[in-house]
Amino acid sequence: MEPPAPPESPREENRLPPGQYVPRGRPVIHYGRVPAFRPATWEFRVIGATASGEQHRFTWPQFRALPRTTVLADFHCVTKFSIMGSEWSGVSPAVLLDLAPPAPGVTHVLIWAEYGYSANIRMSDFTAPETLFALELDGKTISPERGYPLRVVVPHLYAWKSVKWVRGVEYMMEDRRGFWEERGYHNIADPWKEQRYSYQEEPGEGPP
Repeated sequence: MEPPAPPESPREENRLPPGQYVPRGRPVIHYGRVPAFRPATWEFRVIGATASGEQHRFTWPQFRALPRTTVLADFHCVTKFSIMGSEWSGVSPAVLLDLAPPAPGVTHVLIWAEYGYSANIRMSDFTAPETLFALELDGKTISPERGYPLRVVVPHLYAWKSVKWVRGVEYMMEDRRGFWEERGYHNIADPWKEQRYSYQEEPGEGPP
């Protein structure tokens, strides 16, 4: 009796959300200039509704020394291109949740970055298996224009939620819109539902 054939890898087109296409190369899009990285003063903060009521701070050496994991994931930009099969390496949110636990009742996280940029996600998005604080892309340190030294990657949401140049997270007991969400983009940003703009939001999908 012959052994069963291995399962086929999903075809790329079957992994594309509606309205997306695969471009040549890897486009880079961001708002504003690329910030300078100053490792001596850089720190990552966990603020808001922490279990202890205190802020948690990590210097660059401390954050860089945290346990790492790797995820293979697609990346979907709201401008309709998708980059398929990127390998990201970095720190799982589970590590931070263990070191800097949230208070009971936290429902959302606001991810903060350089220049005061931010993006909000649900706690269920933050704790999803493929969400990552990425330090490397395809085995190499992330380039400055792609978010060096640290970016968050939330592959199952549109890429504006995958904030570059991250400096911390804020635990929240209720939802609050981030930078692009305040400027007309969808609060949840599920690419499979084409949740691109705030006018598409259904009741309960945005803050009160």
